[in-house]
Amino acid sequence: MSNGFPVADHWFERRRIDDTLTLLWEPHVDPLVRCNIWHVRGRDRDLLVDMGMGIVSLRDELADVLDHDVRAVITHGHFDHIGSWFEFPDRVAHPLEPTGEAGALSGRKALVTSTFGPDFVESLTAAGYPVGEYLVTAVPDADFDVHAFEMTFTSPTVLVQEGDVIDLGDRAFEVLHVPGHSPGSIGLWEPATGTLFSGDAIYDGPLLDEVAGADIDDYVATMERLRELPVTTVHGGHDPSFGRERYLEIIDAYLTKRSVARPSA
Repeated sequence: MSNGFPVADHWFERRRIDDTLTLLWEPHVDPLVRCNIWHVRGRDRDLLVDMGMGIVSLRDELADVLDHDVRAVITHGHFDHIGSWFEFPDRVAHPLEPTGEAGALSGRKALVTSTFGPDFVESLTAAGYPVGEYLVTAVPDADFDVHAFEMTFTSPTVLVQEGDVIDLGDRAFEVLHVPGHSPGSIGLWEPATGTLFSGDAIYDGPLLDEVAGADIDDYVATMERLRELPVTTVHGGHDPSFGRERYLEIIDAYLTKRSVARPSA
């Protein structure tokens, strides 16, 4: 035990989805901020979508598979998605997205919820996320101090806009600007396969549209737009992936919640 926390025998879990796609996550991080980290292997370069909490080196964890240049894309700048972003030299974000401490929601000390402020904790609780005292259930080593841990913030090296393409050589992902959860949220859309990496714009859990930087009107417009895309598979920023039927259910439930008439099927 370290400071009352058990020491984990490993920090990341990973699941190989297919020959080119691997999901990584941090099982000892609270589900509220347990981000999905997606590694897509391409012919000429690899793609990483979102970077987790940065508690343990993501780059070291992926050392056995990263033999290409890596384009590290954050779907948005919240602290649970940007932790290991600083480890990669090719860092991609939307220009409207704050990526420093001011835009991270929790600030630099991200593991102790008393540092968040009561309004943020209240908004999460109201949305359906119980918030405990700490955001980890274990530590990576005996010397790790959850109170002393500080995130490392950095800036993008590449800014992308709506319609830009991230080309891996044999796969191409179109950048979608999908604001609402945050001003510069983006998704990565692959028309050839119907695949959407959606970040926190849409996932199979309570959607947060009342946290700092969120905008409900923008979120509604994003959902109306996403409903028109022929998406067949969604890999979100949290929770399990899902198909088109669930995709439409989540969108329609959100639009109903916000009193927007649903389009006919």
